[in-house]
Amino acid sequence: MSLFLAKLSCKNDIDEVIKTVAEKVLVLRFGRDEDSVCLQLDEILSKTSHDLSNMASIYIVDVDSAPVYTRYFDISYNPSTVFFFNGQHMKVDYGSPDHTKFVGSFKTKQDFLDLIEVIYRGAMRGKMIVQSPIDPQNIPKYDLLYHGI
Repeated sequence: MSLFLAKLSCKNDIDEVIKTVAEKVLVLRFGRDEDSVCLQLDEILSKTSHDLSNMASIYIVDVDSAPVYTRYFDISYNPSTVFFFNGQHMKVDYGSPDHTKFVGSFKTKQDFLDLIEVIYRGAMRGKMIVQSPIDPQNIPKYDLLYHGI
């Protein structure tokens, strides 16, 4: 399913998209194409991309092709999804210690649609962090790993 989503293959491509996507939520899915959980997430992203075309632009990034961003966002679990709005990193309170990214796949298409809508509405009001609308039971649990400590 990742065939239907635009791929960013280097740091310069990612920088350019972050700078140029305006008035929409920029969704960057970090992961690997051959990972089964990434494929599951890509299916949800591709099925919702048309419905969200007025609110979001969705791209996939291979973690090996952008090591600078992989380190910066501490992408230690695949897939991890990061959100931006008008060049600003959007944070979401999922009830976990890490508000910078969503780790894992969404359980349903509706969870993803609801999250994008909340991020979009919050960003349009000038908020940099929003509360997740996703049921806490549908949010994958994980332990934070800190590399190089």
